[in-house]
Amino acid sequence: MSKIQRAILSVTDKTGLVDFARKLSSLGIELISTGGTAKLLRDAQINVKDISDLTGFPEMLDGRVKTLHPKVHGGILHRRQDPKHVAAVAEHGIAPIDMVVVNLYAFEKTAAKPGVAFEELIENIDIGGPSMIRSAAKNFHDVAVVTSPSDYDSIADELCRSGALSQETKWKLAQKAFAATAAYDSAIASTLERIPAGSFQLQPEMATFPSTLRLTFHKNLDLRYGENPHQKAAMYSDGSNAGVANAMQLQGKELSYNNIVDLQAAWDLAQEFDEPVVAIIKHTNPCGTATGKTLAEAYKRALECDPVSAFGGVIGVNRPIDAEAAEEMHKLFLEVIAAPAFDEAAQKKFASKKNLRLVQVTDPRNPGRTRPAGTEIALRNWVLKNISGGVLVQDTDVRPLEDADLKVVTKRAPTHEETRALLFAWKVCKHVKSNAIVYARDGQTVGVGAGQMSRVDAAKIGAMKAQLPLQGTVAASDAFFPFPDGVEEIAKAGATAIIQPGGSQRDPEVIAAADRLGLAMLFTGVRHFRH
Repeated sequence: MSKIQRAILSVTDKTGLVDFARKLSSLGIELISTGGTAKLLRDAQINVKDISDLTGFPEMLDGRVKTLHPKVHGGILHRRQDPKHVAAVAEHGIAPIDMVVVNLYAFEKTAAKPGVAFEELIENIDIGGPSMIRSAAKNFHDVAVVTSPSDYDSIADELCRSGALSQETKWKLAQKAFAATAAYDSAIASTLERIPAGSFQLQPEMATFPSTLRLTFHKNLDLRYGENPHQKAAMYSDGSNAGVANAMQLQGKELSYNNIVDLQAAWDLAQEFDEPVVAIIKHTNPCGTATGKTLAEAYKRALECDPVSAFGGVIGVNRPIDAEAAEEMHKLFLEVIAAPAFDEAAQKKFASKKNLRLVQVTDPRNPGRTRPAGTEIALRNWVLKNISGGVLVQDTDVRPLEDADLKVVTKRAPTHEETRALLFAWKVCKHVKSNAIVYARDGQTVGVGAGQMSRVDAAKIGAMKAQLPLQGTVAASDAFFPFPDGVEEIAKAGATAIIQPGGSQRDPEVIAAADRLGLAMLFTGVRHFRH
């Protein structure tokens, strides 16, 4: 354990720096700093030398050049146990630098600013900072590199106890440092790819997929196991404050891998609606979804669809949960409830169910949230799926259904009531595993046929699962009917109208069957496969 005698401090995020620097100074460590960081320390009455005193050169080129100097990098990079290195730095009057405290220009925050100028973006690409970090991390045997204010207290405590930092501490700091520069470079590369040649204007979204896919996530939770007990698992965050990965668990036992997958499915479905809605999910499929004037009413209607399957389910809602809704949900065994918020009375009601997880989720689509630059496209508009040897990437299925998409293809047009029910069923069907058929009334699912190998079987199973009367319902299909038999099965169940994408070679036969059976049918031209 070598003693730290000299440290360079140059940070953009100055959180906690004054207290940390004061502790370093009290231990007799010489402090060297740059620009605004040096001013901050002097204003706090902490003794600090300017970087120009070390290098013999002033900071120049509007701050672009200040630490890129042999007296900085030689002081960091030379091996203390190598006689040739020690002789070389002595010959050139280079003093050892034993600690580097650096965090980087706020490129990500700059890139997130609406309408940011290209020049401002470029000037916020840090050069000297990453260079010092990488030099110190490479020479971690002799130099401690500190890139996060969250490490200040533990480092100061270890220095006060031992007078030095252990090799284990220095190695952990070096690992963290390389991760920091890798994420920084990734954010820059991903952001600059969104600037077309010649325009020098940052585009909010990329027109095409990048030639290199760069994603940076930070582990925020080790899970007990994965989809099955023999699989290991962890959950990673994009570093934002929104979405399921960054949700706040208010009570209950730890979330499992499957809980989180179902929680995402419940949350996604609930966010399809503007009116109060409750989605009850089992194994990523909705076993009941309904809207209502209140969440309590919506929950009771959702539960009516399939109360047996709802047992042990996961609930997603799009409103803060109040005491009335909590009173109803409390009656059923549930695994997880996800909501934007839970009022005090609701939390008090749920408190008796110690294992029930209450999860507060911030909507990622909230325009007021912050998101690390370079991640917003991948996390907001892309879906990734692992395959052997690589990964598939696609746009998220967020295609809204417009009035102009709807085409009446049967002799009978749907009534106003049927149309409302069809549009509700269409939103739910999008979140059901293919092949999918959903029977519904306005604002309430009645039967859900999910994940079948044939569409006619999905129609049969959806009808079989129904606990409420099917007569007078409507049906939604996530993809076209390849044969008229699916339509015939839906009519047999008692439905009066169907919404589907269309596009089959046998569309004329399917439409003819609907006309023969007295059904109204809407084509959307939009498919919602969910594999």
